[in-house]
Amino acid sequence: MEELNRGLFLAINASGDSAAWLIALATFIARDLIAIVPLLIVGLWLWGPRSRLHSQRVLVVKTAVALLYALAFSWCLAQLFPHPRPFAIGLGHQFLEHAPDDSYPSDHGTVIFTFAIAFICWHRVWSGILLLVCGAAIAWSRVYLGIHWPLDMLGGLLVGMLACLFAQIFWLLFGQRLLPRLSALYRLLFAVPIGKGWVRD
Repeated sequence: MEELNRGLFLAINASGDSAAWLIALATFIARDLIAIVPLLIVGLWLWGPRSRLHSQRVLVVKTAVALLYALAFSWCLAQLFPHPRPFAIGLGHQFLEHAPDDSYPSDHGTVIFTFAIAFICWHRVWSGILLLVCGAAIAWSRVYLGIHWPLDMLGGLLVGMLACLFAQIFWLLFGQRLLPRLSALYRLLFAVPIGKGWVRD
């Protein structure tokens, strides 16, 4: 498995001859595309048609729970299976600054794939597929730039699937009590912008 991981990494990783525009594009994708996660979460909670607002907020809460599970699982796996990054062992070419900490599973991969799977399960399949495409782009870019192994990204995908399963179980047990409390807290903290009509009640 390790030989496969290394072989795939070397096949994807950029070299000194790689086009500057492609490295710049990969850098943007690797560093900035993940911002779609907080932007969508905030947007779906604060705005939207009144007829869909409740379902959007259910999606937000379930996705947030899944992300918490995913990051917890990711941390545990990193402690149990420490694995150095490619540049830490002198393999390939590195084009993006990163601390030489353990790489498995990828935090970026874990977050974006959890988000995508959540949207497939609890929103619409097409929206989840679009997010999976974003996840694949992020996975490619971080391997291309030399800071992750391909199996780090596969690990993030598997963690995302498991996290969404646990989030669904959590929701069935606690969701109907949790959402009204979060909504009440939101109305208290956002009373002014709600009153001015800047965000939805």
